Amino acid sequence: MCKNNTNKKDKMKDEIQEVIQALMERVMNRVLFEDPFIKDEHRAKKPLYAALVPDEIFKSSHFERRFVTPFGKVWEKLAVVAANAGLGYGVTDQMITGNVNAERLRRIQEVLNRLEHSKKGAKKVRPDWDAELEYILAGKSKDIIPTSVLCDVYVEDRRPGGTGGKYTFELKAPLPNSDQTKVSKEKILKLYSMEPKIIDEAYYALPYNPYGKRKDYAWSFPARWFNMQEDKAVLIGEEFWETIGGAGTYKAFITAVNEIGPEYKERIYREFLGIVPPEEAEKDVGLLGDLRFSTRRKMD
Repeated sequence: MCKNNTNKKDKMKDEIQEVIQALMERVMNRVLFEDPFIKDEHRAKKPLYAALVPDEIFKSSHFERRFVTPFGKVWEKLAVVAANAGLGYGVTDQMITGNVNAERLRRIQEVLNRLEHSKKGAKKVRPDWDAELEYILAGKSKDIIPTSVLCDVYVEDRRPGGTGGKYTFELKAPLPNSDQTKVSKEKILKLYSMEPKIIDEAYYALPYNPYGKRKDYAWSFPARWFNMQEDKAVLIGEEFWETIGGAGTYKAFITAVNEIGPEYKERIYREFLGIVPPEEAEKDVGLLGDLRFSTRRKMD
C-alpha cells in the first residue's frame, strides 16, 4: 500500500474513533449525571418487576435505550468519514431536487401499493427492483412536477481520475421497520425518475448484517419492499462500506472501533454498573471482533 493510501486510512481511523468517542461520552454523561438509573424510583414505578427481577437487569436496559437511540445519526456520520477518505466527498441530509413526470409518480405509488396491499385471493406481490424500475421509467406524461428528496447520505467521486459519479444512500439500522423502508424505496425511485437524471446510483443500505452473509439476511420488515438478497439497489454491511470508502474500509472501521472498545467497556462496568469487570471482558476482542454483530435487537 502506498504512503498516501496509508495516511488516508490512518486519518479515517482517527475520525471514526472521534465520532464513536463523542457518542460514548454523551451516553456516559447522560446515564451517570443527566438521567441516571434510580433504584428507588424504579421499584416505586414497577413494584412487580422489581420483586421478580434483579435491579441490575433493568439498569442495563436503562443504559441500552440511551445508547441505541442516538446511533442512527452516528451511522450517517461514519459513512461520511468513509466517503471522504474513499470517493472523496460525502455529506448527510442532502436535498436533491429535479423534475419527474406525473405518470412516473403515479406508477411509483402503484408499485408501492401493490407491495403493501395484496388483492384478495391473489398471489402476494414480491419485490423485484429491475422490473419495478423498468415499469416506472416507461411512464410518459407532459405534466412535469418538481420533486425534492432528502437523502440520508450523499457522496461524490472526487478522486483524481475518478468518474465524478454522484450517489445517494438511504442508510438505515440493520433491523429497520417496514414504514422506514417504504419511505426509503419511494425516495430512491423518485431519484431514478428525475429528468434529466441528477444522481448516478441510489441505494438502500444497512451498515452491518446481523445474520452474517447476505443470503442469510432474514429480517422480514424490509423484505416487504426489497428483495434483500438479490436487489442491486440494496447494500448490506461490507459491500456498503467498500462502495463509499474503497477496499479495506470495513476492516478499517472494525479495527478502529475495537481499539477503543475495551476502554468504554471497563468504564461501563466500573462507573455505571459499579462492578469489577469480569476476566472475560479483558479478553474480549470487541463488539465487532468477527466482522459482524450478533445482536438480533432492532436499533432505531
